[in-house]
Order: sequence, then C-alpha cells, then structure tokens
Amino acid sequence: MKVLYLLMIGIVIFSTSAHAQSLDDLLIEIIETKEETELVNTTFKSVYLINSHTTKKPAEKELIFLISHRFGYLNSGFPDLYGLDNATVRFGFEYGILNKLALGFGRSTYKRNYDFYAKYAILEQSRGKKSIPVTLSLLGVTNISSARWANTNSDYLFAHRMSYTLQLLVSRQFNETFSFQLMPTYIHRNLVKTTVDKNDVFALGAGWRAKLTNRVAITGEYHLITPDETSRQFTAPLSLGFDIETGGHVFQLFFTNSAAIYDAAFITETTDKWIDGNIRFGFNISRTF
Repeated sequence: MKVLYLLMIGIVIFSTSAHAQSLDDLLIEIIETKEETELVNTTFKSVYLINSHTTKKPAEKELIFLISHRFGYLNSGFPDLYGLDNATVRFGFEYGILNKLALGFGRSTYKRNYDFYAKYAILEQSRGKKSIPVTLSLLGVTNISSARWANTNSDYLFAHRMSYTLQLLVSRQFNETFSFQLMPTYIHRNLVKTTVDKNDVFALGAGWRAKLTNRVAITGEYHLITPDETSRQFTAPLSLGFDIETGGHVFQLFFTNSAAIYDAAFITETTDKWIDGNIRFGFNISRTF
C-alpha cells in the first residue's frame, strides 16, 4: 500500500509540474507572438486606386494583369448610349521581381501611349515588435507616345514622344476600415503644345479607401496641380468609385472627369469639369496569377 501511495503522490507531483511548465510555455509563446512583426498588406486591394498607382505591389514572382476603360460623357445622351460608344482603353502587366520591387508595362489608346514603370517599397507599414506607421514607395514611369504627328512638316525627334513621372506614394491603413494615401508628383514632358506651357509640372494627389463589407469598398482620389501658365484651362482630376473583390479578381467601378489613364496625361491634360456634367464612367479589372 505504501508503494501505491508513493506512486500516486509521484504522479500528482509530475502532472502538476508538467501543467505548470505548459502554462509557462504558453505565456512565453504569447509574449513572443506579441513581439513578432506583422506587415500590413491590406491597405489597398489593387495596385491601382482608380487612375493612380497605390503602394500595393505583387509579391515576388507574382503577375497581375490589368485592363481599364474610360467611356465618353454621361451627358452625351442616348445617341452615344451615354458615353458607352466612346472609350479609351489601357491594358497592362505588373510583375514582382523581388518582394520590394515590381516592374510594369502598359499600352493605352490615348495618344497610343506605352508606359514602363518600376515601383520600389522603401518602407512597409507594420505592427508588433517593429512598428512602422506608413508604407512608402517610389514610382518611376517612362511614357512613349506612338501617335501620328498632327503637323508632319515639323522636325520632330523621337525624344519629343517621351514624358516622365516620378511619384512618392505614402499610404497608411488607420484601421480595418479606412486607408489613405498621399502622392507628391513630378512630371516632365519633353514636348508641350505651346511656348507658354511648362515642361515641368508638380502636383499633390490624395486618395482613400473605406470598406463597406469584407468585399466592397468605396474609393476616391484627387490631384491638385500647382498654379501653371498654360494655353488651356486644365482641371484637377477627381474620381469617385467603389471596389468589388472576388477571389483573385478586383473589379473597380467609378466616375471620373479624366479620359487618359496614365499619370503624365490624366494629371496634366484633364479639361473636363464635374460641375459641367462632363463625367465619364469607367472600370478597372485586375487579375492576379
């Protein structure tokens, strides 16, 4: 009997110490989990907000296919099916070379433009052990217009077809519902329409995304252009829309006063005004492979 009592006491002591040890391990695991760094990767669901790039990028060896439409004026009436008979189109690809670097390519019907770009993540918003409040990305774009020259008697150079965009993208996801992005932008155009147009343009863009459900969000963006002496009255581009996420696809439906789809054009060449009713319906579709 004494042996049995001793055996039972030993089992109780062993199980108690084992239980205490497991509790200690659990506490250590919880503390270590709190100290881990978690990247915030749901700030935006697409690499485009509406017209503008976002800080989102494809992962390494991930490919994103994009197709975009901007239709004609909604106020054009039934003869043009409220703008659906007229459209500018862009298709493009964005590929993750590294976790922090993505390269992209696109072709637009507007000015028959080809755009080549690189997007590099300088900082990525994170929580936990290493907390970074914002995501900071640098975007560089080269555009080449292949449209026919209006005046064939002029001595145009290939360089006259080119324009460039340098943009700093600063985004933050404030909570699970709301994200915001600032876009300081510099654009250089090798050729402008008149002698009073400036080759260099500075702008400040802002965009936001607010979730309504797990798969639907409303979006908006606006670009303020610095005062510029131009031969035409340019208008700040304003766009409002919403995103629908369905697995590997993101559908973006919106209204905008811009016909162009690439930065150097929609920021500097928008002439339509919302107040005049010159609004276009458009959509973007992105597919991740």
